[in-house]
Amino acid sequence: MTTTEIASKLYLTDLTLLTGRLLLSLLFVHEGLELATHFEGSAKAMAALGVSLPLLAATIALQLGAGLSVGLGLLTRLGAVALGLFCLATAALFHSNFASQNELLHFEKDFAIAGGMFVLAVSGAGAISLDRLLNSLVKRRQQDRETVAALIAAGSHLSVGDIKLPN
Repeated sequence: MTTTEIASKLYLTDLTLLTGRLLLSLLFVHEGLELATHFEGSAKAMAALGVSLPLLAATIALQLGAGLSVGLGLLTRLGAVALGLFCLATAALFHSNFASQNELLHFEKDFAIAGGMFVLAVSGAGAISLDRLLNSLVKRRQQDRETVAALIAAGSHLSVGDIKLPN
């Protein structure tokens, strides 16, 4: 048995995706909550950086919405792409003073997080996610519709005597 087969049997891939999703989302959900709960201070700090109130509100909505999307595994690919692009924009707009070691470090971290988000967007949420649950429900409903349609089509050719019910 190969390492990949063992990992598959132990659901390590799905557990790793869940862990990664939760770790990535924690950063954005926490930051979004901090900005929202300290809105006045956040607005002043962002205004000093040239960020308007509507953009601050959009940032909070993105961090909370896409952060929860990634963490819960609901529309994960979309949330991951949105947060990846957000990280790239944040790095370019706010952490481009490479003379400062701190700014360079934040720039690199934003790029690394963006990379992780893009990998997640390609791989998807995995089996332990709301995406998977909803997908299976949709498939089941489609199968039910096909079964009902087949029964209706078959029923139009049957008479009452042809139908046998179980005892």
